[in-house]
Amino acid sequence: MSETTEATPLRTAVQVDGETASYLTAGRQDAPPVLMLHGTYWSRVWLPVLGHLAEAGLRPLAVDLPGLGRSGGRLRPETATVPALAGWVTRFVSALDLSGPIALAGHDIGGAVAQHLLARNLLEVSRFALVNSVLYDSWPAPHVARFQDGDTGEGVLAARRQAISRVLAGIATESLIADYADPWTEERVRSSWTALAGAADNRYTLDLVPALQRSTTPKLLIWGEDDLHETVEYAERFAAEMPRTTLIRIPNADHIPTENAPDQIGRALADFFTP
Repeated sequence: MSETTEATPLRTAVQVDGETASYLTAGRQDAPPVLMLHGTYWSRVWLPVLGHLAEAGLRPLAVDLPGLGRSGGRLRPETATVPALAGWVTRFVSALDLSGPIALAGHDIGGAVAQHLLARNLLEVSRFALVNSVLYDSWPAPHVARFQDGDTGEGVLAARRQAISRVLAGIATESLIADYADPWTEERVRSSWTALAGAADNRYTLDLVPALQRSTTPKLLIWGEDDLHETVEYAERFAAEMPRTTLIRIPNADHIPTENAPDQIGRALADFFTP
């Protein structure tokens, strides 16, 4: 039997809006929190790096957005927009009774939610990181936009498996693909994901650019260089335009670089977020 330590990620939950909000966490309860948001995938994208953050004395909190991953509820078009999800995240933070500045990280559309939280001052953000996030007009990607007509059937599951297989590329074993795709075997999650796809609109990031250009919060971009849609050129532009921004490029990695280089990314995030 493997030994469980404080750095071992565990899944737990809290009630938000009367529904279960599931999240992965590790580390001490009193450690500085790092809130980690997913997008068109789920909290599983952060799992490879959570132990690194906990070992650095941080408390990562990788939450599943409502109706997605392991969280309860069901997203609808009006609750799946970036502003609506940002509001939900603030209620999640309140449910955990987190106080003081919070380190914030976002992946994919979760990065748009994170940008909204920072730019609109909805949370007190101490440090801000994005990993292959949507930026500017980089989204929605075609394989997401094709579901904006509301399909919630088996086609969503098949398309998600295909997308997972592509972005994991050389490390995409059948067991890993199945692990990532598991939430979409549930109709409620497929319905929520389709609502998220339908609400995807790049005006939600384009509108934030002026506020982000004024932001003095330290920012870190970590980017898999082989991403076909959230390309590294967008990250380079963001790093050039936004103050106090550093870009780390991850070669031979696609849209979920945490799976390709967990140690490198885990250390980079831990170093950046450690007070």
